[in-house]
Amino acid sequence: MSKKNTAPRLGSAVGGIGSLLASLTCILVGLVIGFVVLLVLGWITLAQDGNSLTFGQMLTKTWNSGFKAILSGGFYSTANAMGMGVRTEILQAAPLVMTGLSVAFAFKTGLFNIGAAGQYTVGAYFALYSAIVMKLPWWACLLAAALGGAIWGSIPGLFKAFLNVNEVITSIMFNWIGLYAVNTLIYQGGTGVMFNTNTTKTYTIKQASPGSLLPTFNVGIGGKDYFGAMFLPTIGIFIAVAVAVVVWVVLNKTTFGYELKACGHNKDAAKYAGINDKKNIVLSMTIAGALAGLGAGLFYLSGSKEWEPLVSTALPAVGFNGISVALLASSNPVGCIFSALFIAHITVGGGFMDASVFPGEVSDIISGVVIYLCAFSLLFKSGILKFFTRKPKTVSPENGKEREA
Repeated sequence: MSKKNTAPRLGSAVGGIGSLLASLTCILVGLVIGFVVLLVLGWITLAQDGNSLTFGQMLTKTWNSGFKAILSGGFYSTANAMGMGVRTEILQAAPLVMTGLSVAFAFKTGLFNIGAAGQYTVGAYFALYSAIVMKLPWWACLLAAALGGAIWGSIPGLFKAFLNVNEVITSIMFNWIGLYAVNTLIYQGGTGVMFNTNTTKTYTIKQASPGSLLPTFNVGIGGKDYFGAMFLPTIGIFIAVAVAVVVWVVLNKTTFGYELKACGHNKDAAKYAGINDKKNIVLSMTIAGALAGLGAGLFYLSGSKEWEPLVSTALPAVGFNGISVALLASSNPVGCIFSALFIAHITVGGGFMDASVFPGEVSDIISGVVIYLCAFSLLFKSGILKFFTRKPKTVSPENGKEREA
């Protein structure tokens, strides 16, 4: 009886551990650099104000008033009354998971979906219109958000598949087209059906259609509810996690996923093998757009924010942060869950620092450094794998020289 070959599984497991350790290395180095930046900026700020501290005192202040908040994130004690900080982190993490999945899904199929911000924007419009005007239930609003993102994502896919136009160029163009189209459709010279002239925002979903809001949940700790009645998080994070698992299954356990990845590895070889490369390119960008649009639905249907067409002149940052999430996760759908939680964690924590000394943008610097280091993650991964898989050396009895066992 022949033994089963376990080498492929072992190699896959070792590779996965290597990718994880490489990502953790990027995060650790990014945090160290962030601490140094905080230390220097804090020292400069205090010196300009006439406060001179010793190096030891500055280290203590940097830790207590700055870096501790970043590491604590939403759990920072002074900002987490009734679970407010944790709720904020959960609300920000859910759409980040989805935009990260959007970018990662396209990466897996050899495409760079830099248009997640535009797809997110159009998805937000579809979700808000379905809720405020059509007054649909929350699950139908989520489907509408995904549909909006899918439509917007399919356009660069069609250009790529049939006209061979680079998806980066068309995605960037449609980001801005989507943003200003949504602003125009919502505002309509102040007469838009969703536009509230008193607040210059869209109407609140809580007032317009309470049934369109995502259900909330609470956690009991020590016989008490952790979140206050005004700070209940929604089930959006659970939906995002479930979608991430489904995407992983589709990519790794289905024929459809295999065909998509085959097109990403080598389009010509996939075409020679009978795979319809044009269809898969369009489907890949359509699904990526649907994921980003669904992320917008998860955020805006939480009721925590309204769209402001008069001041929304910049693309949603969550769309571009999805690129960071995907890179940090090495385009692994399940990894996107944890990398999104990390990005949301330090971003929320950065807002709790002592603003008179430390700028909140330091959390963005840390994210930027981590993502920059992700470009070298393959180098880190190779070094880690060599370290853990190197063979012990033995002395040859013939010539006395060392050789690998």
